[in-house]
Amino acid sequence: MRDAVFPENRHALYEAHGYSPAIRSGGFLFVSGQVGSRPDGSPEPDFERQVERAFENLRATLAAAGCGFHDLVDVTSFHTDPEAQFGTIMAVKNRIFDRPPHPTWTAVGVTWLAGFDFEIKVVARLPDAV
Repeated sequence: MRDAVFPENRHALYEAHGYSPAIRSGGFLFVSGQVGSRPDGSPEPDFERQVERAFENLRATLAAAGCGFHDLVDVTSFHTDPEAQFGTIMAVKNRIFDRPPHPTWTAVGVTWLAGFDFEIKVVARLPDAV
């Protein structure tokens, strides 16, 4: 079984690009890459705010499935300029994941994110599947 999960105030990118923000399947929630988009789908221009918005969009998608950041088991983040962005990303990340156990995390440098500079993709366990 698999079913799509949409946050309450979903942004325009889901319809524009034809994908689901998350799929619930087999006791897990597989979340599509979340970016720092405004409600109209455009990128937040300030980098730190873009990272914060990506986490806000992620939080909304997790909440729609009854999950939170404490349910994350695996994280992959994508960065257009990892060396220059690392400090800002870590500051935001450390505010959200402020104590162990931390999820696994893989950071990947990329050359293109459709106008964005940061994207975060996760797998979470569904609380009712525990």
